[in-house]
Amino acid sequence: MKPTFIALLALCLPLAGADKKKPGTVLWKFETGGWVYSSPAIGSDGTVYVGSGYPNKKLYAINGKTGVKLWEFETGGGVSSSPAIGSDGTVYIGSPDRKVYALDGASGAKLWEFETGGFVHSSPAIGSDGTVYVGSVDKKLYAINPKSGVKIWEFVTGSAVQSSPAIGSDGTVYVGSRDNTLYAINGKSGVKLWEFETGGVVDSSPAIGSDGTVYVGSHDKKLYAINGKSGVKLWEFETGGGSSSPAIGSDGTVYVGSGDSKLYAINGKSGVKLWGFETGSGVYSSSPAIGSDGTVYVGSYDKKLYAINGKSGVKLWEFETGGWVSSSPAIGSDGTVYVGEMMLGVGEGGRGAHKLYAIKTDSKGLAKSPWPMRGQNARHTGRLMKK
Repeated sequence: MKPTFIALLALCLPLAGADKKKPGTVLWKFETGGWVYSSPAIGSDGTVYVGSGYPNKKLYAINGKTGVKLWEFETGGGVSSSPAIGSDGTVYIGSPDRKVYALDGASGAKLWEFETGGFVHSSPAIGSDGTVYVGSVDKKLYAINPKSGVKIWEFVTGSAVQSSPAIGSDGTVYVGSRDNTLYAINGKSGVKLWEFETGGVVDSSPAIGSDGTVYVGSHDKKLYAINGKSGVKLWEFETGGGSSSPAIGSDGTVYVGSGDSKLYAINGKSGVKLWGFETGSGVYSSSPAIGSDGTVYVGSYDKKLYAINGKSGVKLWEFETGGWVSSSPAIGSDGTVYVGEMMLGVGEGGRGAHKLYAIKTDSKGLAKSPWPMRGQNARHTGRLMKK
């Protein structure tokens, strides 16, 4: 065998092996230096954007294929907000320094900043005209001009807004508040259309079905289905703990995590439980994401990411991280799942758990459904697309 052929064969073998990696295998991991509560967003070119919390205070742009850092941007506080990406590639992110930032997605250069009156844990959503909607602990939801960073309007609730807004196909903005209420607001004017009161804090971010039904969890241990036009309750489902933000499968099944350590699958029309999958700890921060093959991915405070058959509730595989998985997974166009971990003062060498992981799966991108993941899509625009 000729030496040149042997050398070429040696180069090809690692590539062939990479394609044969089993689902649940780590493709790469990126150390942020701070807890990763933020959920990754994925740009059209495959760049992964994710925030990092205490003690780091940064937003990172990472090559989705290699895990190599492209740039970083430092805010004035630990970032728990998840980024959203505009149609022009602009990245929007909130920070506990009370600000919302607009950054150039390619370079990380700051385009503008907008100051609210409180911490910004809420993640931005982007309207069809580019308007940026985001909540603040100052009890307000803001609508911001995407080009200038100038406030268009503000809407005052009765308490902190940590829920991330969701936008209906007609432009209605739905957002929860710690005053126990879900609000429907006209996206153009900021005028309240209706409000729905639950029995607990609403930090969960709404998901919107193809028929306009709004699904949202509450700390009263219930998931609600609400008519998006009228605000009338259609049904409620009681879990054993506070709820994560729900996701919707291609057949209308609603998936939601709970503080009782379970992921639930619920019939979106009737509110009847289809199955429950038990993890080793709470599933109220990480929200499910659904792959093209119907696999549901969700994290738990037991330090694991789970892949679950969406029809049967049977576990396909699990991946153990070094910390709590409160970050919501995001699914790339090639099926790669990106998810973060967090834990303060423990982990390797007592430094905490501060990584973003890229994990191999059998999915081929997101499910074709009205709301397959937190933020509706990999760019986290938080908007239901028109049929």
